[in-house]
Amino acid sequence: MTERTAHAEIPDRYRYSVIPHIMVDDAAAAIDFYERAFGAREDFRVDAPGGGILHAEITIGRSALMLGDAGTAEAEAASFAAPASLGGGTSVTLHVFVPDVDALAKRAEAADAEILQPPTDMFHGDRTVVLKDPSGHMWVFLTHVEDVSPEELRRRLAAAG
Repeated sequence: MTERTAHAEIPDRYRYSVIPHIMVDDAAAAIDFYERAFGAREDFRVDAPGGGILHAEITIGRSALMLGDAGTAEAEAASFAAPASLGGGTSVTLHVFVPDVDALAKRAEAADAEILQPPTDMFHGDRTVVLKDPSGHMWVFLTHVEDVSPEELRRRLAAAG
């Protein structure tokens, strides 16, 4: 057992958010796609004893994402699944703020992401694009355009209504 310090700090990359951990059918291909489409950086990976990737972490902008191969024995033992094994659906959408959502959308589309909603200025003050990656995961990328008060948000929703 390793010795623990009384006040070990949580690493900055995990401090202020829930870290998504997604499962895919080919983690190496997914990492390659995320690098090409979203400008991701691979931080590290742990290969599974029987092949594939047991665990990897990437950074997109300032956001961390964990991923691994759903087909590894370890993932199967924990009942982790990729969207394809669920009939192509997913119950999670990943939101990431980026400096230029339009540029990201062009890059993602060139890398074969499926654009479901092109970059659009939204009532909540962000410009967003909605897309699906080749593994079947849903993404919303946002660029903050304006601060919207709760009262203005309610007014805009009512006007759209």
